[in-house]
Amino acid sequence: MEPIHYIIVAVIVVLAMVISWTAATVYHKKISETKIGSAEEKAREIIDEALKTAEIKKREALLEAKEEASKAKNELDKEIKERRNEVQRMEKRVLSREETIDRKSEAIEKKEASLASKEASLEKQRAKVAELEGKRQQELERISGLTSEQAKEYLLRTVEDEVKHDTAVMVKELETRAKEEAAKKAKEYVTTAIQKCAADHVAETTISLVQLPNDEMKGRIIGREGRNIRTLETMTGVELIIDDTPEAVILSCFDPIRREVARIALEKLIVDGRIHPARIEEMVEKAQKEVEQTIRDAGEAAVLEVGVHGIHPELVRLLGKMKFRTSYGQNALKHSIEVAQLSGLLAGEIGVDIRTAKRAGLLHDIGKSVDHEMEGSHVTIGVDLCRKYKESAIIVNAVEAHHGDVEPETLIACIVQAADTISAARPGARRETLETYTTRLTKLEEIATSFKGVDKTFAIQAGREIRVMVVPGQVSDSDMVLLARDISKKIESELQYPGQIKVNLIRESRVTDYAK
Repeated sequence: MEPIHYIIVAVIVVLAMVISWTAATVYHKKISETKIGSAEEKAREIIDEALKTAEIKKREALLEAKEEASKAKNELDKEIKERRNEVQRMEKRVLSREETIDRKSEAIEKKEASLASKEASLEKQRAKVAELEGKRQQELERISGLTSEQAKEYLLRTVEDEVKHDTAVMVKELETRAKEEAAKKAKEYVTTAIQKCAADHVAETTISLVQLPNDEMKGRIIGREGRNIRTLETMTGVELIIDDTPEAVILSCFDPIRREVARIALEKLIVDGRIHPARIEEMVEKAQKEVEQTIRDAGEAAVLEVGVHGIHPELVRLLGKMKFRTSYGQNALKHSIEVAQLSGLLAGEIGVDIRTAKRAGLLHDIGKSVDHEMEGSHVTIGVDLCRKYKESAIIVNAVEAHHGDVEPETLIACIVQAADTISAARPGARRETLETYTTRLTKLEEIATSFKGVDKTFAIQAGREIRVMVVPGQVSDSDMVLLARDISKKIESELQYPGQIKVNLIRESRVTDYAK
């Protein structure tokens, strides 16, 4: 085939393809236009449907809103109506109360008027009674020949003399009966003879003095900006007073144990020479351990000295703490040891258990070891401690009764009372200044002299006895019994003293004649 034929065939194929593509394009265009037309029609139908639906929902919403508004209005009207009814009820109640109050006010006014008239009537009756009383008194005075004051004085004097005589006779009879029964109750009387004399006097030394090698040491104790003295005060709880006293520092604290710790720590620091906060803490800890060991040693020594065994270790430690307590200069631990020994002696005399008596005497003031740290008296604290550490009921009662707070239930308790009084009241046991001593003796004589019929008074035996000389013509034998009791009561109420004071009244008649 020639080339031209190929070209013609190729042209024909190309034309055929162009015609086919054109025909296909026209066909697809017609189809697309048909689809677009149907889509637009469907869109218009959807829009129309949506508008109809919206209109329907709008109408439904309006209807619901109208129903809600109507319902709310009805509820509001109902509430307003109820409120109005409530207000009306309250108004009626208020009106009713006002009417009641008005009626009560009228009734009260009538009662006041009635009371006023009755009061006026009573005043008239009182005046009439007073007038009759005056007439009666005048008539009695005319008949008796005495005024009312004279009659009163005569009657009171007569009754007083009779009562004094009867009382003195009764007291004598009671004393006579008691003496007759003394043989049966000798043991009880021996131990209760000085019960009323037991008294609690506590006066403590609150300062200690530490000597310094020189005054330069004061500056080292104070330290830079006071840091050393602040550390020592904080660690021990003791106030250091550094003043113009040469070569001395004063330690002030109500707690003697803390004061002792501070004293030992300060003395160790002075000897060591290295004074700074860390060294102070170390020395305070050493001093605390040393004081604690001293306390334990003192407690164990006291127990061994008295010969009492089986006491709880904590009670032994508390006994040791009493080494640092004083009462009027009397060491509390030595006082307890002395009371224990006296209790043992008294118990041996009257035939009761000596060991129990010593144990009660040793523990009677155990509360004083911690009464600075706990609330309550040393008696209450001591009772609690004895119960806590399983002491017997006899020991607990002796501790509780040794100052008369409760009645003694056993002879042991009475023995401890007596031993405590003897230890505190014996001469030299407690320190007393000369001025206080002379003032007490003078006051003692003044109290006795203040009574009618007393001629002379003499305070003897260091103020433990007062002898009262009475005028025989003014004070009878019966009156002496009452006078002695009156003087004793006044001494007890107005004078403070250790132990007991014996009031000894002396009435004697003397006849003097001369042989010529």
